[in-house]
Amino acid sequence: MIVHPIRDLLRRHKQGQAAGITSVCSAHPLVIEATLSHALRRETPLVLIEATSNQVNQDGGYTGMTPAQFRAFVTGIAAGMGFPLNRLVLGGDHLGPNAWVALPASDAMAKACILVAEYVRAGFTKIHLDCSMRCAGDPDILPAQIIAERAARLCRAAENACDGTDGARPVYVIGTEVPVPGGAAEDLGQLTVTSPDEAMATIAMHREIFLRAGLGDAWDRVIGLVVQPGVEFDHEKVIDYDPGKARALSNAIARTDIVFEAHSTDYQTPSALACLVRDHFAILKVGPGVTFALREALWALESIERELVGENHCSRLRETVLAHMHAAPGQWRKYYLGMGRALDLQMQFSLSDRIRYYWPDPRIAQAQALLFDNLRRNPPPLPLISQYLPLVHAALRTHGGNPDPQNLVLAHIGTVLEAYHGACNQDA
Repeated sequence: MIVHPIRDLLRRHKQGQAAGITSVCSAHPLVIEATLSHALRRETPLVLIEATSNQVNQDGGYTGMTPAQFRAFVTGIAAGMGFPLNRLVLGGDHLGPNAWVALPASDAMAKACILVAEYVRAGFTKIHLDCSMRCAGDPDILPAQIIAERAARLCRAAENACDGTDGARPVYVIGTEVPVPGGAAEDLGQLTVTSPDEAMATIAMHREIFLRAGLGDAWDRVIGLVVQPGVEFDHEKVIDYDPGKARALSNAIARTDIVFEAHSTDYQTPSALACLVRDHFAILKVGPGVTFALREALWALESIERELVGENHCSRLRETVLAHMHAAPGQWRKYYLGMGRALDLQMQFSLSDRIRYYWPDPRIAQAQALLFDNLRRNPPPLPLISQYLPLVHAALRTHGGNPDPQNLVLAHIGTVLEAYHGACNQDA
C-alpha cells in the first residue's frame, strides 16, 4: 500500500524525531514561488501548500479559482521552476460550510459536500474537515456531536470522490478549536490553551462517529487535531507560545497516533516554532505572516524606487493600494476600526494583513509591474538594498544572487520561511 508522504514524515515524528512540516496557506503567486524556491535551495523533501474554503471553492472563492484551477495554478508555477511535483502536496483548510453560513445548515452542508469532493477530485490529498461554524437556524453554541457528525458527512463525500487507488486517498485533520482565521480583530488578552480532556474527547467523539458511519478506513488516515496551543496575533501584538502552559496537552497527544496542527503560528519567533514542533504541533500553518512579508518587500522596493527614479516617474504602488482599499472596503471593514491616518496605518501594517485580498486587482497589479520595470531599468545598488531590505542584503552578501526586484521579494519572504524550515528540520 502506498503511504502518503505526510504520514511517513509524521511517523518519524512519532518515533522521536523533531520533524514537522510547514503549511503555507496563500494564493499569491509570489508567495508560492518563494515557497518553492526556498524548498529547492534548502532541498526540502516535501512542500505543503493549502487553500482555504473562502479562497478557493466551487463558486470561485475570493481568488476566483475552483479547486481544479488552483491546482493548475500552483503546478504551473512549480513546472516553470522545475520543482518536482512528487515533492508537492496540496491541502484544503477549513473545508466545510464556512462560505455559506448564511444558509440553513442542510443547504450549507450540501454545498460543503460538493466543495470537499471537488478538492479531492482535483488532487488535494490533505483535508481539514471543519464544521465548527454556525449556519442559519443553528443554536448559538453548536454541540460537539453535531460538529463531528457533519465532519463525518464531509469525510464520506471526500471518500466517495476518490478514484479508488491507495495513493490518491486523502489524509484528514479534524478539530475546530482554532484562532480566528487571519488573526483576531480585537485586542488580545490571555488565551486559554485547550485542555487535554477536551482534546481527547474530540478525538474519541470523532472516532466513534466515523466508525459508526462505516468510515473506519478513513479514520486510520486522520493525522492531525487542531487545538488552541496558546498562540495568536491581533493587529499589533503577538502572543508567543509558552511550552509550560501546553505541557499537559503535549503529553496527552504523545500517547496517540496523531499530532497537533497549529494554526495562526504567524509571527512566532524561531525558538517558539521549534518548541511547537518538539511539543507535537508538527504541522505549522502560516498565511498572513508570508503575505505580510510580501507587503514589506513591496513597500521597501517602492522606497528604493523613489530614491532612484524620483517622484514623477514612481509607480505609486502604495497610493494605488490604499485608494482601492478605501473604494472597496468589503475585506477589511469588519476588522479595522481606526479613522483617518490611523486607519491608513492599520490597513497597511496590521498583522492580520487584509491587503492580501487586494493584490489581484488589475490597477494594483499594473502599479506593481511598473515598480518592477522601473527597478529593472534602474537596478538598486547594495547600499539601498541594505537600507530598506537589510535581511535580503545580508543574504545577497552571503550567497550572492541577482538583485532583480522579483528576486528581492522572494528572498524577503524566504527569511520568514527559513524560521519554519529550521523548526521542522531540527534533526537534519
